[in-house]
Amino acid sequence: MKKIFFIAIIASLFVSCIPNKDLIYLQNKDNKTNSIEVAQEASKPYRVQTNDIISISIKSLDQKLVEMFNPSQSVGQETTQEGLYFSGFTVNDHGNIRVPVLGEINVLGYTLDEIRLKVEKQLLDDYFKVEANIFVTVKLAGLRYTINGEIGSPGTNVLFQDKVTIMEAIANSGDITITGNRKDVQIIRKFPHGFESYSLDLTDAKAMNSPYFYIQPNDYIVVKPLKQKSWGTGTTGFQTVTTIISALSIVTTALLLSKNL
Repeated sequence: MKKIFFIAIIASLFVSCIPNKDLIYLQNKDNKTNSIEVAQEASKPYRVQTNDIISISIKSLDQKLVEMFNPSQSVGQETTQEGLYFSGFTVNDHGNIRVPVLGEINVLGYTLDEIRLKVEKQLLDDYFKVEANIFVTVKLAGLRYTINGEIGSPGTNVLFQDKVTIMEAIANSGDITITGNRKDVQIIRKFPHGFESYSLDLTDAKAMNSPYFYIQPNDYIVVKPLKQKSWGTGTTGFQTVTTIISALSIVTTALLLSKNL
């Protein structure tokens, strides 16, 4: 019984415990030294899709000249998610936005910089001269993503940044739990032709070279559980030993009771 007891404990420790290397992000697995390596940024400029919300601001030396092109906003409302939803320009199913005075502008598949140049050109061609010093700013009205699974705070979040890495999105959502699989984080991304799914190993520094390392608007992130969670033996050595001792105690008690009957 003693041999079986110790073999069971040792076997469970090897199988049930979560290795420390599975909990550390962005490890340099190929190079064992502490040298610093520069990762090439793999992100590409985002191209606008349907249902995106765009914020367009038009300014001039004489602001009264461009007031009619800017949507009315309550004081301070433009800085909130709700304010940007109501004051921004939603890309419809045809890929167009409706801008006051300018009318419908097709933006589907354009980058934000290309949209800015397009708006500036139309303003200068139809309404202003170069001397008016028109200044146009085009931004996404927040980068919205949804994350579920083994995460501290699952749900939908909006970050007001031009670029967001998956590490920032995870940190903003309370980090991956200890039973979350950092080696297989799934990203479901919307494209004009449909949805594509991709998995990232966030324990490997090579993940920074992936085009999926930077998330895009409306990305759906799924953090899968490790097998240890379903086994229920514990995530640390102490928890595993405690679980095994408890189980063996129940078995031993049952055997003793059955012999006394």
